[in-house]
Amino acid sequence: MSVSAIAARAGFVRGRIELRQAFSGAELIGQLLWPLLTLVAIFLVRDVQIGDGYTLDTFILPGALGMFVALGMLLVVQQLAADREDGSVLRAKITPNGIPAYLVGKLVQISATVLAYVTIVLVPGLFFVDGLALGRPGSWLTFAWVVLLGLVATQSIGAVLGSLVSSSRGAGYLSLPVLALIAISGIFAPITALPAWLAGIAQVFPVCWLGLGMRSALLPDSAVVVEIGGSWRPVETAVVLGGWAIAGLISAPVVLGRMARKESGSRVAARRERALQRLG
Repeated sequence: MSVSAIAARAGFVRGRIELRQAFSGAELIGQLLWPLLTLVAIFLVRDVQIGDGYTLDTFILPGALGMFVALGMLLVVQQLAADREDGSVLRAKITPNGIPAYLVGKLVQISATVLAYVTIVLVPGLFFVDGLALGRPGSWLTFAWVVLLGLVATQSIGAVLGSLVSSSRGAGYLSLPVLALIAISGIFAPITALPAWLAGIAQVFPVCWLGLGMRSALLPDSAVVVEIGGSWRPVETAVVLGGWAIAGLISAPVVLGRMARKESGSRVAARRERALQRLG
């Protein structure tokens, strides 16, 4: 078995264990809280008319699904910072193929978590959200490849960003610009409402195309008139999301490897000491 295959197998095992821990006991309540609250919010606006026969929930549902996929980026940043603080990254460093397996494990665990969120919101939403068009030919296929590319693109970027911070506090600071990026990226509505210069910036990043891809999969063709150029731009969506996914998969192991080489027992101890001082 090749080295990469061994690392992938170890990563899947690691990810499965972490996923089981994340959805067990008291942790399960926290995992279910946000998707359930999101589902309730969508249900409460199901009768709010926004013109052309659409209700607000019809547009919020694709945006909410895209948002949960994009938030995988933040989950990677936060968990990587926590793992550096408690020494998990250091332990991975001294294990054969440990860092590649660590990265695969994070992608597996967080992807499964995000897919659980998406399922909790989407499945009940199909029963009360009017105006969706998932019965169109190719809708489910579009939904699948947008989610897949979105998961890889956002989480590999999160791994690169997470390697830049070494504490949970640093992850919190880094979360602010990431959340700002999500806010301006048209995840809940077409970016045609934004100033042209801001829309141009948003289109450089994958979150914008994740939102567009979700709308193209879930909404009827008549809704495309509010998008840029009156088009769902599927080719551009695939190119941008795929490009970010490839770039992230190439750069994340390199950046994480460099970060891991700098890890040491003294650094982990210093981080723990600073964390205890903050708690004190």
